[in-house]
Amino acid sequence: MEKTVVITGATSGFGAACARAFANLGCRLVLTGRRSELLEQAKKELSALCPVHTITLDVRDRQAVEAAFAALPPEFAEVDLLVNNAGLALGLEPAQRASLDDWDTMVDTNVKGVMYCTRALLPGMVTRNRGQVVNIGSVAGSWPYPGGNVYGATKAFVEQFSRNLRADLLGTAVRVTNIAPGMAETEFSKVRFKGDEERAHQVYLGTEALLPEDIAEIVVWVSTLPTRVNINTLEVMSVNQSWGPFAVHRIQS
Repeated sequence: MEKTVVITGATSGFGAACARAFANLGCRLVLTGRRSELLEQAKKELSALCPVHTITLDVRDRQAVEAAFAALPPEFAEVDLLVNNAGLALGLEPAQRASLDDWDTMVDTNVKGVMYCTRALLPGMVTRNRGQVVNIGSVAGSWPYPGGNVYGATKAFVEQFSRNLRADLLGTAVRVTNIAPGMAETEFSKVRFKGDEERAHQVYLGTEALLPEDIAEIVVWVSTLPTRVNINTLEVMSVNQSWGPFAVHRIQS
């Protein structure tokens, strides 16, 4: 498949799985992440399958994002697909006890990072009248849960931003998709609980959660459909996850 694919947060989880999936299709890959050593490992692994360019990048840094994408080598410069995957959740405390630093980090990564990367690459897609932005959202953007507070709000932004991009892009051939996974077994919970592996393990205990490869398969699918087709939003959960009844606090008389 003759496509140039940019994947943010490509060093683990959904991003790494997407990189492998698109490498197997022979795409040109631009992989970004904060962990240089993992990017180099990915490049070493995938270069036998396709051309790979790596960028050590923190998507929260607006100037760094703009500079990195403006300086792409010529063979990678015409980007066909941007997968805005970089994101994280921090903490599970109720809002009244949550860390403002954690909230800032989630907003800077999940909101501003998506904005910066999209704004850097979208003009070229519009000029060429082809391309696609796939944003990795979350079911937390639609369905609240205790402790989800700002994380859920950032993912609600991702969904609404995706829809508004579609409105702006009417009349072009550029597509936009929001993919909203539910519980998936990645580094997500380990990051949320700041390295507490036992607590992270408890999240998935006794379940069969989604795997990164499941989401990568979906990303490939939405990006290889006929160009007349745009999947606006796709929500996906493991069969082991669903919704509960409304919570009701009953006052004891």
